[in-house]
Amino acid sequence: MNDPIGDMLTRIRNAQMRGKSTVETPASKLRGWVLDVLADEGYIRGYEKVTGKDGHPAIEISLKYYEGAPVIREMKRVSKPGRRVYLGVNDIPQVRQGLGVSIVSTSKGVMTDASARSQNVGGEVLCTVF
Repeated sequence: MNDPIGDMLTRIRNAQMRGKSTVETPASKLRGWVLDVLADEGYIRGYEKVTGKDGHPAIEISLKYYEGAPVIREMKRVSKPGRRVYLGVNDIPQVRQGLGVSIVSTSKGVMTDASARSQNVGGEVLCTVF
């Protein structure tokens, strides 16, 4: 697998289109950090580490719905393996005038765009969520 974050985002999108309550993805530290941000911002109910069907560690993500519609309306991968996107603190974009979030991997950890601006750090923009 070349893009683990992109794979996780696609699994979440596909599960929400089918109305699933949970989705499973292979475990990694970076995926866990991204899911921490999504949970803190209220886009998912939470996640827990489990053992997958093949015996490898996995993460089970509990998806969140509001009145039958998924809370996550749109997820886009920004920085891809073929084209990494690094931005300074002044260049990090707001998603939908601040209604959504950009998830940024900085030297101080994985955080939202607002947290990166408040801590005055830039980094790799992993994805945007609305």
